Amino acid sequence: MGIFFSYIFLGLSLAAPIGPVNAAQLDKALKFGFLHSWFVGLGAILADGIYMLVVYLGVVQFLDTPFMQTLLWSFGCFVLIYTGIESMVSAGNVQVTTKKNNASLSKSFFSGFFMSISNPLTILFWLGIYGSILAKTISENDNMHIALYSFAIFLGLLLWDVTMALTASSFKKFVAGKLLVAISFISGLSLIGFGLYFGIQAIKLMFF
Repeated sequence: MGIFFSYIFLGLSLAAPIGPVNAAQLDKALKFGFLHSWFVGLGAILADGIYMLVVYLGVVQFLDTPFMQTLLWSFGCFVLIYTGIESMVSAGNVQVTTKKNNASLSKSFFSGFFMSISNPLTILFWLGIYGSILAKTISENDNMHIALYSFAIFLGLLLWDVTMALTASSFKKFVAGKLLVAISFISGLSLIGFGLYFGIQAIKLMFF
């Protein structure tokens, strides 16, 4: 049981580093509250699950080709810059209220999904981390343990998603309106920054 919880902690640790998805979760929490922030994370977790399956099935070599890398970097650049600009443009609409909004949960979900699925770093991340765990687990355990430990990692990702969404949405209640606008604007700017980095990587692959 101790090993199971250690894999849950690993999942939490893998999800915690600040990146595009966490920045988007913060932005959604400030604008629309817990559910939208949570759904961004759920979309990203679905992408993580797909890549875990890809690594497990051993087809990651196809995604590691220069063509697919360029395609993913380019698509990721578009998704992040578009989301960042949208966040900055709507930053002035952030309000410290609890009234319901008409924003689409599916849009939040798919923004998280596309941010994660189009990120080549996610592929390399899961190949390096999950791939090494998989190799070790396969050599020492049966398929049931592989499934159990993979579920534990996934559970850790889900726990981080809920924690991030709760923290960010609760934070909104204690912050003045102008600071909320500033944080939302900075979140959008950070997404654009990540997008530009993705674009530079795509250009490097195409021309250098």
